[in-house]
Amino acid sequence: MKVTAASISRVKLPLVHSFQTSSHRKSYLEHLIIRLTDSDGNVGWGEIASPSDPYYCSETTETTWLVARKYLLPIVLSTEWGHPSQLAAVWHKIRGHEFAKAGVDAAAWSLYALATGVSLASALGGTRASVNAGVSLGIEPTIDDLLAQVQKQVDAGYPRVKLKIAPGWDIEPVRAVKAAFGDHDIHVDANGAYGDSEDDIAHLAKLDEFGLTMIEQPFAPRNFVASARLQARIHTPICLDESVDTIDDLHTMIALKAGRVLNIKVSRMGGLTVAKTAHDIATGEGIPVWCGGMHEFGVGRAANVAISSLPGFTLPSDVSGSDKYYARDIIVPPVVANSGQVAVPTAPGLGFDVDEEWIAENRVDFDELPTTSERNL
Repeated sequence: MKVTAASISRVKLPLVHSFQTSSHRKSYLEHLIIRLTDSDGNVGWGEIASPSDPYYCSETTETTWLVARKYLLPIVLSTEWGHPSQLAAVWHKIRGHEFAKAGVDAAAWSLYALATGVSLASALGGTRASVNAGVSLGIEPTIDDLLAQVQKQVDAGYPRVKLKIAPGWDIEPVRAVKAAFGDHDIHVDANGAYGDSEDDIAHLAKLDEFGLTMIEQPFAPRNFVASARLQARIHTPICLDESVDTIDDLHTMIALKAGRVLNIKVSRMGGLTVAKTAHDIATGEGIPVWCGGMHEFGVGRAANVAISSLPGFTLPSDVSGSDKYYARDIIVPPVVANSGQVAVPTAPGLGFDVDEEWIAENRVDFDELPTTSERNL
């Protein structure tokens, strides 16, 4: 396959409800949309869903723009490939920058699926016609506000609700939610906000009494040892997110018994190619996985739905309907959840039409790379 044209758009969309994690609150998101065209005119789409600021990870919108524009897209334009997984081997010498790689990798996968006449889920090896969807709720001003948000999502039929926690906002909010919603699937996510002292670990161990589905990423990304210490002390499974960027990280998690659940984020792990490999390894080790999200626009959300159709994704994934985050998404139709279920598209390629006019209206920057012939002039 030969990619003959590539472009990158920086798109800004407001959130319908502002979202607060342990580090900051956001009311809009800026993501990068990748468009690849092959020699037959087929178009593939990918999304770089990096944060704007270096709180979740070291990458930002600016760094991913630079790496995609200067390094990754020129590689794609100058390389002939038969399968999208081959591109990861070509750009392996570029260290890190997983978010940037993820958007370009996903665009190659959706292009390949369209060109070969299969759905993205089928190209990846997906087996499900629909996937279970969960939602992620941020830190609210009060516990009553949080309860209202949980009620809204439970009423919408979502089988799992994830709560963001942080020091000072953990035990009591969780206690209130569990008291109000009983046996509903609830798990918490700290985004690495806690220290690793004995007091910190003893405090987090108090969450064990609530019967949570999991405690996600309690410690800093590289602190596998603290996660292993807490996991050995509690029955609730520890889920690792930011700690596992690479397959080597996954092997470390397994060897140290630092967690019993894996959050596979396509964006965090460098794309669909690595996400599929992580799924295969975790499944072989008996570790359940689910697909986390970065509040992706529709292009990235479609990729998440596709990967979530693989058999090892046995827990609800962050593939909730687009309307939870955006009044109008960049794909048509938007991703829709019915009673907590999202249908897996069967049409070739991404499975959705991309609203290029809406992208243009909300674009704050754009660049189109020169074609191969133009670069050779």
